[in-house]
Amino acid sequence: MKNGITFDTGALIALERRGQRARKVLERAIEQKVRITVPAAVITEWWRSRNDVRERILAGVRVEPLSESLAKVAGEALAAIKGAMPIDAIVMASAAQRGDVVYTTDISDLAKLAAYFRAVRVLTIA
Repeated sequence: MKNGITFDTGALIALERRGQRARKVLERAIEQKVRITVPAAVITEWWRSRNDVRERILAGVRVEPLSESLAKVAGEALAAIKGAMPIDAIVMASAAQRGDVVYTTDISDLAKLAAYFRAVRVLTIA
């Protein structure tokens, strides 16, 4: 895990539910001081109310705001990959700008976008 990590909504849900693989990925990232980024749009999709578990998860990650340039790159990906979802395009564009690995529970949706963001590896956290 030399590059950073980007989590999508499914990865946050897996952490919240204390999934074994998700915990291992998080623990290893912390041990190796690997940066974990979550695009702000992912928080919108995941957050439903405040609780201690969600607060702890957020305390351990860097939340990336949706900048104009990131939004444009994600939009260009949506134009190139028919059927892709905006949130997934934001996650992939976010990861691409840093060379991160993306962890998700929905590998098929993000794998479609990997054709556009060729440098981004997508791994399952489920």
